[in-house]
Amino acid sequence: MSEKQRTLKSPVSVEGVGLHTGAQAKLTIHPAPENHGYKFKRTDLPEQPIIEADVDLVIDTSRGTTLGKNGVKVSTIEHVLAALVGTQTDNALIEVTGPEIPIMDGSSKPFVDAINSVGHTEQQAIREYFVFESTLTYEDPIKKAEMLAVPSEDFRITVMVDYNSPILGTQHASMYHIGEFNTGISECRTFVFLHELEQLLHHNLIKGGDLNNAIVIVDREIEQDKLDNLAKIFNKPTVKVQGKGVLNNTVLHHQNEPARHKLLDIVGDLALVGMPIKGHILAARPGHAANVAFAKKIKELALAKKKKKEEGFFVDLNAKPVLNLQDIMKLLPHRQPFLLVDKIMELSADCVVGVKNVTINEYFFQGHFPGEPVMPGVLLIEAMAQCGGVLVLKTVPDPENYLTYFMKIDNVRFKQKVVPGDTVVFKLDLLSPIRRGLCHMKGVAYVAGKPLMEAEMLAQIAKVK
Repeated sequence: MSEKQRTLKSPVSVEGVGLHTGAQAKLTIHPAPENHGYKFKRTDLPEQPIIEADVDLVIDTSRGTTLGKNGVKVSTIEHVLAALVGTQTDNALIEVTGPEIPIMDGSSKPFVDAINSVGHTEQQAIREYFVFESTLTYEDPIKKAEMLAVPSEDFRITVMVDYNSPILGTQHASMYHIGEFNTGISECRTFVFLHELEQLLHHNLIKGGDLNNAIVIVDREIEQDKLDNLAKIFNKPTVKVQGKGVLNNTVLHHQNEPARHKLLDIVGDLALVGMPIKGHILAARPGHAANVAFAKKIKELALAKKKKKEEGFFVDLNAKPVLNLQDIMKLLPHRQPFLLVDKIMELSADCVVGVKNVTINEYFFQGHFPGEPVMPGVLLIEAMAQCGGVLVLKTVPDPENYLTYFMKIDNVRFKQKVVPGDTVVFKLDLLSPIRRGLCHMKGVAYVAGKPLMEAEMLAQIAKVK
């Protein structure tokens, strides 16, 4: 069954400093209308410009992901976007009073907690996923980053990180479905190696950095005077290295917290595709640059699929059908005047394409409507269901002994009317494998290649007693 879009029940705010700018900022996530997606608004600027969460607007990935539009930018967006995806929030307007999203504790959890504190409102629009139908790959040979996406019914991510560090070693992390984000991924904090931290401090690039918003990994011997200097910089009485090389004896939420945080970053960066994903993402040594490059490839596929859909669905009506009317009647129990499928043009294990030629001689035109003949919508649904019946009855050896019954019809939409002279093409695809005679399908009806109606159907075949 299709899922409906969601937004927040009410606005919610958090405050903190930006990791790189050190500037105090207030972030407020507002409810947004259907199909709005994620957008950022800089309320500190006179025109309060809006920047869409769009991978094509990424201008920097060096120390986080930064969006820019018309000279205005907003940076370190990945953690709040990951929280929105992780809480399955489809539409949100994210207001921020500065150029950088507050770093909070270096994870997504403060944003997740804020969103969950107000809850969600279900909207009427259907959530549209980008579904991987084939394998997609990306590789950065210089940074040795590799990403792969394969078809999956859920949004899954598997991550491997390897920094040639004796402290971290090789780490793996997995998320089997988005429901695991809130409890196993969102609390995982950003991390940095001490030698990187020293360079960032030297160049004044982490003005908001603190031992409370990052895990600092020490993978080499460090003199006491350097530790004392770090204590002074971070306004701490002392700074120690204990445990597995973690500065100031920070307690890790998970042994593989760095790998889990990299997974969190992927969730946030892939939000820039502009739609939720169904697929299994496998990533080796990922970073923001690789995540964004991969997101661009996914968006290109999504746009190509959308364009193909808008161009229409065409069938060669003069080609020899897979099943003619006599073949159909061997499968379906329906007969005139209620047999509403004339021929089957395509038939596979998970898809069927059927045709109905609509003429003025149809019995229902006498009363629907006199002087203005229009094919009833319920009969379009019935015709579509009969095409689906052909698909499911093909799975049994003795279809003449079975009948097909509706169990559920969802998300029916009509876009135009059907009149005498139209040839209606029905294309139905399985939404899940046929099990125990249950067939869950999504169908779209077309006239002249343009969609005129769509529906999701659940039907069951039962043996005639």
